[in-house]
Amino acid sequence: MNLEAGMILEGKVTGITKFGAFVDLEDGKTGMVHISEVAPTFVNDIKDYLKEGQTVKVKVLSVSDDGKISLSIKKAMVQNDKPQNNNRPNRSSQPYRPSSRPSGSYDWQPKRSEPTDFEDMMSKFKQSSEEKISNLKRTNENRRGSGYTRRNNNSSNK
Repeated sequence: MNLEAGMILEGKVTGITKFGAFVDLEDGKTGMVHISEVAPTFVNDIKDYLKEGQTVKVKVLSVSDDGKISLSIKKAMVQNDKPQNNNRPNRSSQPYRPSSRPSGSYDWQPKRSEPTDFEDMMSKFKQSSEEKISNLKRTNENRRGSGYTRRNNNSSNK
């Protein structure tokens, strides 16, 4: 089978790294899904979303001249979630649930601890910002109190 950009295929996750996952496709070809193409949300740890041996739907983004295949899971999901009828609501806000799952597969969803609305996200951002600022101030105070003093050349010449 000749792979072309835009094709949607099923494949099996064969390897997971910190930057993406390798997926076996038809005809023994292997492509890679970059971590940014795994989910429509920010992915900190890819193992929260994928497991080895899991069957996933992927969209072929590109096939390079040297045979490297770039894949996307989130773009394959967008294709599947588009309404077929204009009267149906858009389901893209719902988590991905594959229609046919082999036993032991992992149905990935955003972490439950993630903020769900803007106010939660804003309060979490404020809290982390305040922690970072206080750590920065503490670090700067420790540097200042290390016994090193800066002399002003103008005051010593008078």
